[in-house]
Amino acid sequence: MDVIELDDPTDAQIREWHGVLTAVHAADPAGDPAPEPERTAAGLLGAEPGSRQRLWAVADGDRMLAVAALRLPGEPGADRPAEIDVRVRPGWRRRGLGARLLAVAAEGLRADGRSSVIAQVLAGTPAVPFLESHGFECVLTLKGMLLQLDEVSPERVARLVAEGPRGYRLVRWRGVVPDEHADALAHAKTAMADLAEYEGTPWDAHRVREMAEVVAKRGDELYTVAALAGDAIAGFTEVVVPADAAGRAAQYDTAVAPEHRGRRLGLWVKAAMLQWLAAERPEVREIETDNAGDNAHMIAVNEELGFRVERESREYQAAVSALPTAG
Repeated sequence: MDVIELDDPTDAQIREWHGVLTAVHAADPAGDPAPEPERTAAGLLGAEPGSRQRLWAVADGDRMLAVAALRLPGEPGADRPAEIDVRVRPGWRRRGLGARLLAVAAEGLRADGRSSVIAQVLAGTPAVPFLESHGFECVLTLKGMLLQLDEVSPERVARLVAEGPRGYRLVRWRGVVPDEHADALAHAKTAMADLAEYEGTPWDAHRVREMAEVVAKRGDELYTVAALAGDAIAGFTEVVVPADAAGRAAQYDTAVAPEHRGRRLGLWVKAAMLQWLAAERPEVREIETDNAGDNAHMIAVNEELGFRVERESREYQAAVSALPTAG
């Protein structure tokens, strides 16, 4: 069995890669929708703007048994962690295939001048002991929550919106942030503490726009609702409606600046988002979100809206110097 690098995946290789993802999902579904072939192809054929990617697979002839995707944000040597995703067909686990891919990816990390790498995996799956045995440490626990919109009363949502705190006003936009709010949104995102300890890169207007462009390139649509205090964004929430998610949208960032907390702004902007989606995207029937396990306040806000915990995932980080070498 050979480790091959996929510089320009063929249609057959994309189908094989998708087959690995489908097999892993069947073994560890965790309530998530099955992977869509179109999304797999889009992810393999083009790196997100502002990043590069490298792809490897362990193949037995034409059949892929394990795959690894390495995302490299920024330029070589950038002071940002890379992101890795290793998947092994359930019937081929515990045979060293994942370790071989990790070692090859580690060489790619070193060549790119990276000092660390992160991975997100489902708790309770074989991915956890795999990462822990290869130099990764858990830096964040995430609670996966799901909101069924047909269980949310429109009248209650309207009341929550109407009861917003004094001194603030709501604004909203689709896609890339308007220029007049770009710097304020970057400031609000930088105020988020959930990932700051290991992400290491502050938000600026360029990065805010870049994130929205990544979403649009996938064919998805980004919705943002923000609470303004003067020209400053005191709090905001983002939801992405994927092009092929069969009625399920994804909650992205929600944050309230420290000096504006304690006024139920998070609940207010989220309720306004639900009202907006009900009017503009009635096909959306579910919203999924991940919250840091120690973010008790945001978990409570989501539970008040009707979100329920469905899964737990973990963010792992490793120093590249701790990873195995290929040989």
